[in-house]
Amino acid sequence: MCGAISRAAKLKATFWNSFCSSFSPMEAVGKAAFTQNRVEAQGRGQQARSPLQLGGQTTSRATPRGAPLRAPVGPGQSARRGLREESCGGARRGLRGSPRGRPVSARGCGHPDPRDSMPRARRRPAGPDMKGPEGKRSKTKNLGGASAQVESSSLQRTPASEDGGEALGSYWLMKSEPESRLEKGVDVKFSIEDLQAQPRQTTCWDGVRNYQARNFLRAMRLDEEAFFYHSNCRAPGIAGLVKIVKEAYPDHTQFEKNSPHYDSSSKEDNPKWSMVDVQFVRMMKRFIPLAELRAHHQAHKASGGPLKNMALFTHQRLSVQRLTREEFDFILSLEEKEPS
Repeated sequence: MCGAISRAAKLKATFWNSFCSSFSPMEAVGKAAFTQNRVEAQGRGQQARSPLQLGGQTTSRATPRGAPLRAPVGPGQSARRGLREESCGGARRGLRGSPRGRPVSARGCGHPDPRDSMPRARRRPAGPDMKGPEGKRSKTKNLGGASAQVESSSLQRTPASEDGGEALGSYWLMKSEPESRLEKGVDVKFSIEDLQAQPRQTTCWDGVRNYQARNFLRAMRLDEEAFFYHSNCRAPGIAGLVKIVKEAYPDHTQFEKNSPHYDSSSKEDNPKWSMVDVQFVRMMKRFIPLAELRAHHQAHKASGGPLKNMALFTHQRLSVQRLTREEFDFILSLEEKEPS
């Protein structure tokens, strides 16, 4: 009877040795020690001890059936660090060696870490002068240790570009009626001669009640130039030049009930309409009539000249219009030529 038990125990030991060969070296050592202890215990009729008990560390908790066995804690190691494990193909994270001569990856096992081969995003270096929102420049640090400065273009004209190019700015055409016309009992006449007669030859450009024209007023900056255009009269055309001397602010006539431009839907805490202040610059050397401008517009539509898309003909009803630099310069050149 004892011989049969001994032979059965040897067969089980052979099975356990072949089974443990599929594990990592540390697991195989633990499995083999447990198997040998189990065989000897069965021969003596005693209960087998776990690898932790064999290593001199006892525990009151039984290892759950099917759970991986933990390696013994060595001297100088905390129990938490020694028991930490993360399986990867049978290798433990805490092992220093590499199975089958593979290089140890960042994961601590012999298998390569997929993250090692992933491309890493490159960071774009921050420039010394990063621009913030349009119209403002963000704070910049001086390499010499000077304090940061903030520049705002809303209070001054945009300077010329550093490469010697032309100044960044806009050009405008502003319409006014030079002949008397009553609107709600108020004469709305205002010619370039009336502007010259104003104190300091300056006045506010009020009464604009078109949203696109209002937005153009809000886009105007100090010292930008505009053509003073006589409109809704017997001889419409460009009479002179003005410049912007105060940027957009609320139009007071929208709140005046006796004004022809009164707007009951506009509130003082949230005004809908704006105006700017303009100052007389000079009269044109000769009056540029609308008929002459239209003739050039028609010719430039065929030849691709500067006035081919001029807003005076594509958006005729706007009382405030934006001009390109080419359009502005071409019209200025006309005053030097004889009318065609």
